[in-house]
Parts: sequence; C-alpha cells; structure tokens
Amino acid sequence: MVLSRIEAKGGVQRSINLLIPILFGIGLLALWEGLTRGLGVPTVILPPPSMIWDQITSSVPILWADFKQTYLKAVLAGYAMGCSAGFVVAILVDRSPFLRAGLLPVGNLVSALPIIGIAPIMVMWFGFDWPSKAAVVVVMTFFPMLVNTLAGLTAAGRMERDLMATYAASYWQTLFSLRLPAAMPFIFNALKINSTLALIGAIVAEFFGTPIVGMGFRISTEVGRMNVDMVWAEIFVAAVAGSLSYGLLALAERAVTFWHPSNRRARA
Repeated sequence: MVLSRIEAKGGVQRSINLLIPILFGIGLLALWEGLTRGLGVPTVILPPPSMIWDQITSSVPILWADFKQTYLKAVLAGYAMGCSAGFVVAILVDRSPFLRAGLLPVGNLVSALPIIGIAPIMVMWFGFDWPSKAAVVVVMTFFPMLVNTLAGLTAAGRMERDLMATYAASYWQTLFSLRLPAAMPFIFNALKINSTLALIGAIVAEFFGTPIVGMGFRISTEVGRMNVDMVWAEIFVAAVAGSLSYGLLALAERAVTFWHPSNRRARA
C-alpha cells in the first residue's frame, strides 16, 4: 500500500516535471507571437512563430534534404568517428605515460583551434561534400571525449583498486570490471556535450563550401535573400535534432549509470 502510494507520487511528480517546460514553451511562443504582431516587428528582423511554422510545413522536402545531408551524413559520421577515436586514445594514454606526455599538449592545441579556421582547410582536403564537414566534427568531438574519459578512469576509489590488486587482477580486468563502469558518467557527459558540438560544427563548416544542399548552406543562402522565416525553419529543425539527440543520450545514461547518486536522487 505504501509502495503504491510512493510510485503514484513519483508518477505525478514526473508528469509535473514534464508539463512545466511544455507550458513554459507554449507561453514563450505565445508571447513571441503577440509581441511581433502587436508591435509590428518587420518579418525580416523577427518573424512570428506562425509564419515560421507555415514555412516549415510548406518546405518539408527541402528541410528533409538539408537534414539528411547535414545530420544523417556529416554529423552522425563525424560524431561516431570523433567519439570513438577519443575513447580509444584515452585508453592508450591511460596505459602509457609517454603518450600522456606527448598527446595531451597536442590535444589542447587542437581543441583551441577556431572552427572558422579549420573548416576551410578541411573543405580543401576532403572536398565540398559531407566528408569535409564530418572531418570538422571529428576534430571538435575528439578532445572532449579524450579529456572526460581520462578523468573518468581516475574516478574509481583507491580502496576498490587495491581490492582488485589483491585478487591479482590484470590491467584489462581492472579496466573493464572497475574503472570503465566508474567512468561512465564522465563518458556520457562527453557524449552529451559532443552531440551539440557536432551539429554546430557541421552547420558552420557548410558556410565555407558545400553542394547546394545542407542546413548551413540553406541558412547562409536564405539570409542573403532576406528570407528569414526559412532561416528560422532550419534553426527549428537543428534545435529539434539536437534536443532529441541529447535526450536519447540522457535516457541511455540513466539506464547505464542507474547506480550513480545523481540518478538515484532524480528518481527520488
């Protein structure tokens, strides 16, 4: 009886937590619509949400082609390669003090490179199609995964590592049984950060050369035509894609790191 009450209370709280941002978003859109209509704001400066929605519904084929070119090709490919490479290199660096001393300063240098500087170079190296944008995404996502994974590998407590040593566990046994599970919150943190960085990197990279398709290409082209409602339509698609990616990763994180105190507090 008490357990059922607790579960019902938890369900109500989750519903309230979900309802609050939805109502807040609806209120924000209503305020946006009312201000732009009531104050007569020129649509070239800020179109109302209804106008943006009309553009979205009337441009579905174009938006889908741009989404497929930018997200399904460049973002996903670059994200997978960049995160995987960062994870593997982190394991190698953790294993070798020589690599730690040599690679981390280089990684710091690469992470400090501005995207507007490396994007034209990647376009020259890999061409105008999506592989050059995927290369930019790889550069942007590699270092956050490397740093967070290395930090996570040190998260396991000294007592636990000493216990593994008393059982004569090898490096790889300790890694897979203790250190990687303890590092999962850090790894998922990098995955969530990179999910937004990857989309931003691919869109910005398309400003410097792309076929006549892609979210970045469409934004830069339509801004020149003063077709701002189409620009906001592309921004809406990018925001939805980024939010869904982040949300899916957050759900996966809760399933994998259910033991972590932050997840226990969230369920409580």
